[in-house]
Amino acid sequence: MTNIIDGKAIAKEIREGLEKEVSTMTTTPGLAVVIVGDDPASAVYVRNKEKACENVGIISTKHALSAKTTEAELLSLIEKLNQDNKIHGILVQLPLPKQINEDKIIEAITPKKDVDGFHPFNVGRLVTGRPTFKSCTPYGIMELLKKTGIDIKGKDAVVVGRSNIVGKPMAIMLLAEHATVTICHSRTNDLESKVKGADIVIAAVGITEIIKGDWIKEGAVVIDVGMNRNAEGKLCGDVDFEGAKQRASFITPVPGGVGPMTIAMLLANTVESAKNSK
Repeated sequence: MTNIIDGKAIAKEIREGLEKEVSTMTTTPGLAVVIVGDDPASAVYVRNKEKACENVGIISTKHALSAKTTEAELLSLIEKLNQDNKIHGILVQLPLPKQINEDKIIEAITPKKDVDGFHPFNVGRLVTGRPTFKSCTPYGIMELLKKTGIDIKGKDAVVVGRSNIVGKPMAIMLLAEHATVTICHSRTNDLESKVKGADIVIAAVGITEIIKGDWIKEGAVVIDVGMNRNAEGKLCGDVDFEGAKQRASFITPVPGGVGPMTIAMLLANTVESAKNSK
């Protein structure tokens, strides 16, 4: 029998724990969210983050900038937020307009307020196994696996996707928990055979149902990070859910799987930053 992992329920449990923790803190955590331009998807994500902050007692301040904002103007705002003692986390919503270098913006955020876990300093600490802010989506996936009672140690894990935001940090986090990790991507030769040998499949390549149901090993754990629209406009993941759930022991749905966990871990990182600020 396949178990559907309820990301919404697990994220709610984490948020409730954070709400209790924040209520006992002498410092109220503060998160600054910066959005440049009017990308509809980014606007939805920002609203969801603002609502989640409010629910757990984190003060969220939004800085909505014009799509014509220059790189220098954005860097100036980030420097002000770096110096603001009431702000413990800085989140710059990606993507940014073409005139702004995303790498330069990420590196401008002080590592101690980098609650997205994207700064090279924090990525380096992750790779070397030192305490750090972890990228929220893979961090959320690790929490999903842990709270579902899935043992990672010694398992063969295949990560399909190599982005700096999900794929690469995901592989490092799995490795830290003693999994044997293979990183694949859209240009991997014979992706099917790699997936078929996996005890744990993390699909994060951004291609609709690239992972076929009959590729899944009997009893494997399947985590679908994809958020795509199929030909009919229906929201779906990188995995053929209906086919995969016939073989998997655990699987995340799209939506309602990984997505809620990303925001929950952003809140967790912000609370941690507020605690560290002392």
